[in-house]
Amino acid sequence: MQVLQAGQHKLLLLELDKDTVVEVARQAGFAPEVTDDERRLILDLEMPDREVPLLLFDAADPGNLGWFSRCHFYVEARSGAVMQTPISLANQRDGAGRVQPTSVRVQISKELPADFRLPGKQTVTEQMVYAVLFNFLSALVNVGVGVCGQGAVKPLAGRTEVIGNRN
Repeated sequence: MQVLQAGQHKLLLLELDKDTVVEVARQAGFAPEVTDDERRLILDLEMPDREVPLLLFDAADPGNLGWFSRCHFYVEARSGAVMQTPISLANQRDGAGRVQPTSVRVQISKELPADFRLPGKQTVTEQMVYAVLFNFLSALVNVGVGVCGQGAVKPLAGRTEVIGNRN
């Protein structure tokens, strides 16, 4: 990890190892394809043998209350940001534009504000990012991840259709 200062601004530059990220994704049960960009790592993750959708659900739907109370991660639907992490999430779509229930795209930012903190006010290190990534991917498979709001990220599990007016 490096610290970059440009005038008044300080950034943490994470030196994430592509092979370690691939291994973390495989340990969580995904078949990863990784693109290493200058400012981010992009993971196209798929579980081709999984018969049920990944546990990405609408956190506002009362029908999903059981999952909501167990989840540790929440995704802001408009931006795809996984709250309190350097991770973003997006749905994968097929050629017809339908959301694929067993695959997602994850982006890990390599540039963070110097005051960025993980949950529990932990400072950011590469090892902590690997741990958070593993926990997030495991949650998608086993526990559930809540989608907050409406936007680009669509829920994959639970009651995904909207019935009547939403309050």
